Amino acid sequence: MKVYSTFWLTQNNPYTFSAHREFTMMKDTRQQFSKITISLHWSVALLMIALLAVGIYMTENKDYSLYGLHKSFGVIVLVLALGRVYWRMKNGWPLAAGNYKAWEHKLAHAVHWVLILGTLIMPVSGVIMSSMGGHNIPLFGIDLIPANHDPANPQDVLPRNAELGEMAEEVHEIVGYLLIACIVLHIAGALKHHIIDKDGTLMRMKGKRIDVE
Repeated sequence: MKVYSTFWLTQNNPYTFSAHREFTMMKDTRQQFSKITISLHWSVALLMIALLAVGIYMTENKDYSLYGLHKSFGVIVLVLALGRVYWRMKNGWPLAAGNYKAWEHKLAHAVHWVLILGTLIMPVSGVIMSSMGGHNIPLFGIDLIPANHDPANPQDVLPRNAELGEMAEEVHEIVGYLLIACIVLHIAGALKHHIIDKDGTLMRMKGKRIDVE
């Protein structure tokens, strides 16, 4: 029985070679990011910014008419964020487009960690806060977790675990403001790379291929 090397199989089997080539093209490089990386980045970023803005609006104005949509899109963000974490673990951290000082690398790395973990903690804490408070978790009209209505007064809800719900609410608020600070830093860093360093970092996240030294 012959034992074939991975290289031989890859080179001589058109299906294997095609799959290998497609996977290689999906991987991030210093010159260009994959479509998966770019799609996950912008979808999570834009949705999270919108959810943070809506959350602050509802809290400041005591207007909860958007609460259902807020929770529905929060579920979507959780799914996308989990996919992003899996992709980052599989694909590795993106390589820097230029040569920067040590403190810039450390700051960027810390901000990236907060952004990734924050996009997970925010929807999870939101689900716990709402569901433990007795409220439902909807997904555009479909209850993933139903409300815990009061049998004596069906218009009201009964907390499932008020203490846990309050703890999750505190986490939701604290991490929310921490995310806002890191988003501002992230945007400022992207603009610095684009305007001052002119290293192509922003263009790479827009799907462009850049030249690096």
